[in-house]
Amino acid sequence: MTYPKELRELTSIADKDHPIHFFFNECRDARIDQCILFLHWHEHFEIIVMRQGTGVFHIDSQPYEVEPGDVLFVPAGSLHTGFSTCAGDIAYLSIVYNASLFRNWVQDPVHARYVLPYLEGRASLPVKPAAIEPSCAKSYDLLDQAAAEFLAKPPGYQLIIVSQLHMLLTRLSGIFPPQRQSGKPGRRPDPNSDRFKSLLQDIESRLSEKHTVDSAAKQLSLNPYHFCKIFKKLTGRTFIEYVNLCRVNEAERLLLGTELSVTEIAGNIGCDNPNYFTKLFKQYKGITPSRYRKEQPV
Repeated sequence: MTYPKELRELTSIADKDHPIHFFFNECRDARIDQCILFLHWHEHFEIIVMRQGTGVFHIDSQPYEVEPGDVLFVPAGSLHTGFSTCAGDIAYLSIVYNASLFRNWVQDPVHARYVLPYLEGRASLPVKPAAIEPSCAKSYDLLDQAAAEFLAKPPGYQLIIVSQLHMLLTRLSGIFPPQRQSGKPGRRPDPNSDRFKSLLQDIESRLSEKHTVDSAAKQLSLNPYHFCKIFKKLTGRTFIEYVNLCRVNEAERLLLGTELSVTEIAGNIGCDNPNYFTKLFKQYKGITPSRYRKEQPV
């Protein structure tokens, strides 16, 4: 699978009239604890539908375990990442949409009462609704139907998809009325999320440079102990693990998309010692970089 160059994922939704896209994600022969969704955030809402294998997704520092059939609702602007919790093939569907998808309903008073508060951020759906109210799962077949429409693309499929997604959100808002959600104290987004976004993007954009716990903590005006504690909670990884994962994923992209030598790639991602780079890549990918490049289909 491929990963965004920058942490803030500029998710492309080509159809501006119907801003929604379906991403069918697969990770073959995944290892336990392998990253299956690189840490990122975007201004769109996202729905994750687990289809094969098991995993854990960290959304604004909270872990959510998933198995086939589970559905997660990711709020707009949330940092999120995912890891495999099993060995074997992993598959999940990501449905990314913008709130403007439902602009034609804005004048509808029923829409304004039930759905609009969620789209405007005045209320938040539970990330894993069926864990709180199992009856939510009865409506999840609407997501499978919408995905089938997206793949088949019959005439007018865009309207069908919008209607199906709106029906799902309406049903969920009936189970979790926005008036009650906004009145509850509930779990608020981690206040550390926003301040860490710039740091993480900085790491992504300067992988060739040295990144240490001390320098990162200083950048956020935190002492190293509290920095490490917050970082682990937010990303599910230690700071060094995260930096190494960023480097390995960038190396993967360069191995497949360029003709740079393994030594050159090692230098580009901040590993001056090619032998250390090979060891690091094998640790995360289970294969040496040279063999990885050779075994990928042209």
